[in-house]
Amino acid sequence: MIRVFQKKDTFSGDAGKRAEPVSAIIMGAAGRDFHDFNTHFRNNPRERVVCFTATQIPNIEGRRYPAELAGPHYPTGIPIYAEKELPSLIKKYRVDTIYLSYSDLSHIDVMHKASTVLASGANFAILGPRSAFLHAAVPVIAVCAVRTGSGKSQTSRYVAKYYKNQGARVVVLRHPMPYGDLRKQAVQRFATYADLDAHKCTIEEREEYEPHIANGIVVYAGIDYQRILDLAEREADIIIWDGGNNDIPFIKPNLHIVVVDPHRAGHEIKFHPGETNFRMADVLIINKIDSAQEHEVKVVEKNIKLYNPDAVVIKAESLLCIDSPQRITGARVLVIEDGPTLTHGGMTYGAGMLAAKRHRASEIVDAQKYAAGSIKDVYKKYPALHKILPAMGYGKAQVADLEKTINRAKCDIVVDASPVDISRILKVNKPVVSVRYELAEVGNPKLPKILSRIKIKRQSAHLGIH
Repeated sequence: MIRVFQKKDTFSGDAGKRAEPVSAIIMGAAGRDFHDFNTHFRNNPRERVVCFTATQIPNIEGRRYPAELAGPHYPTGIPIYAEKELPSLIKKYRVDTIYLSYSDLSHIDVMHKASTVLASGANFAILGPRSAFLHAAVPVIAVCAVRTGSGKSQTSRYVAKYYKNQGARVVVLRHPMPYGDLRKQAVQRFATYADLDAHKCTIEEREEYEPHIANGIVVYAGIDYQRILDLAEREADIIIWDGGNNDIPFIKPNLHIVVVDPHRAGHEIKFHPGETNFRMADVLIINKIDSAQEHEVKVVEKNIKLYNPDAVVIKAESLLCIDSPQRITGARVLVIEDGPTLTHGGMTYGAGMLAAKRHRASEIVDAQKYAAGSIKDVYKKYPALHKILPAMGYGKAQVADLEKTINRAKCDIVVDASPVDISRILKVNKPVVSVRYELAEVGNPKLPKILSRIKIKRQSAHLGIH
């Protein structure tokens, strides 16, 4: 049967003829979606957001974006639904435009989502950087990537330590991860491990904040990044934007550093918005050349010449730092890796597996055999995962399932390559060998030469740099 659109089915292609604002839905994953709303929609009389949708992260739908953050046009806040409900939501709310506002999507996935929206009769849109950029009064260095797990965190740590060693006051603004009570997560400041407990941080948050705290660097995160930026500027000579997934920065940077992963050569032009970062970058770091194949590095170099030939290119190794490597040799090991790198990042191994193989573990124990509760669901959702245990902990229940999975496993030691210290969160009944990774440049140019070009006026609150 051929469906004929009746007049009542029309959305608002005729929106310009009517007084009321056009209606919009923001597709997100509890991150950029809220920032896009705050910067572009919150005080926009021409467009009205009827709801958000959520995906990627478990149990973040069913909440409301609170009225306190949504502003006077939204006195009851804004509902958040699961993304799978999108077609029915377009019909229910007679929506004009759907805005895609999250990261780590292949280009084909983006167009599948666009096709779903268009088939429902609505417009499909993505906000550009100028619509959501904030402007800082101090210099900003943005560290981003083309895919999750490329090496952003080790690069942002490197950059933060460089400026700290120059005597500058450094503050890190981390990409948002508001998976809990949104009212309490509008503005968060982390200077000590106690702050992590006070804010009831998930494992995913701890993975990003703990290493900076260990280096004596203050971290801000949350939801309202204009308020966050205003506070950060008061105690910073320079701000490091520490990106999440492969998203573009929220703050307009003075220097945009983007990390590329040759283990996923070609992904730099196949994923959204990683390709945007790839094309925008001032500096491209080809990381992990110590473990990548030469032909993979050449694919990346070819794409740089084609898509961003003006970028400064730096090659780097991702050096493994293992606290007791001799304990791995000959042992049956359970390998834990960074969760997001393995899940929506699409990697099937990480530093933990490399450490286990390099130091000749006798066996990599199959973690999936011992999976408990929600960890079983992770393996079902990401069937490419084999043996490795992703450090998933988006809530108390999942943290408990992770602990149970580890303690069930029949192994001699746990090789933990998650960036978080699991002993702070879990009670593990086995010895743990921690694996960390640091950035080490190979050849020239090197980052310090580039970073030194950013002029810092110490102890100043307003430099007027935009």
